[in-house]
Amino acid sequence: MRKLFGVLATLATIGGAVVGTALPASAETTLRVSNWLPPSHPIVRDILAPWGEQVSEATDGRVTVEIMTSPIGKPPAQFDLIRSGAADVGYGVHGYTPGRFKLTPIVEGPFLSDSAEALSVAYWRVQEAMLEAADEHNGVKLLTVFTHGPGMIYTTDTPVSSVSDLAGLKMRIGGGVVAKIAERLGMVGVQAPSPQVYEILANGVADGILFPAESVPFFRIDEVVRNGVSVPGGLYNTSFFVVMNRRTWDGLSEEDKAAIDSVSGEAMARLAGQAWDAADAAGTKVMSDKGVALSQADAAMTAELEEELAGIEQGFLDAAAKSGVDGAAALEMLRAEIAKAQ
Repeated sequence: MRKLFGVLATLATIGGAVVGTALPASAETTLRVSNWLPPSHPIVRDILAPWGEQVSEATDGRVTVEIMTSPIGKPPAQFDLIRSGAADVGYGVHGYTPGRFKLTPIVEGPFLSDSAEALSVAYWRVQEAMLEAADEHNGVKLLTVFTHGPGMIYTTDTPVSSVSDLAGLKMRIGGGVVAKIAERLGMVGVQAPSPQVYEILANGVADGILFPAESVPFFRIDEVVRNGVSVPGGLYNTSFFVVMNRRTWDGLSEEDKAAIDSVSGEAMARLAGQAWDAADAAGTKVMSDKGVALSQADAAMTAELEEELAGIEQGFLDAAAKSGVDGAAALEMLRAEIAKAQ
């Protein structure tokens, strides 16, 4: 949306303060970013804020980015809020709206990569080359896609060293592929938003959680879990999007569109992946320092997991076929690009 010097006053009228610096005198356009996470979260601090600085630099200050501090809607509503123009830019989790994004499970399965950077870069390349044809992000400008780090198994009391140890455990899980993974492994799914996980674990409502390492200390879960088990390549991943309102995009000059594209797409996917890898490393250190027993699934457990989860990608393959996408080729490309990006 075109904004002149009155933009800060305009933002005040919609009830949301913003994170960022004052507008430079030469700014012509300010992109308001809908935000539903605390400013200390890696997505805000280490992905969106640096990207905003890159946008300003790439456009010579003609476009600035302001991250709103007051949510304008719940996480599942973000895609539609941006499409309708409630804000200019937004981000979210594809799996928060089950059944809507049918091809994003390509990166949500197990054993793909230990690096969010490698997986996110590979994901963008496959999105651009093969998945874009399905037009699942219609009505907006897709800025990038990325994933968090490899999902792990965390428990409060029960150490896990085999698949049989998972049977019957009440685990907080997200939706999408991870729910199918948990079901195959005999876990009992418990639904709760991330900010409530500490409470349900502390009160014994759940026995553990499937989470990336970064999120455990961030939500204080390191205070209640005592065990963590990683899986080579990750047990699961979560797919994220960053999108811009189409009218906002169309209102930019061709020069500014090209400049924003240069710091979005693969560049932003790499930025996001690097940020998440660093946050996972920091989270792992915090857990270790607090005495959480961390281990990696051994060869026997990994073989058990591979057997139980064989064919988990079939849901993606079926959806791809219905969308006119060669799912097998897309998976092959994804794995090849992960190997290149490692």
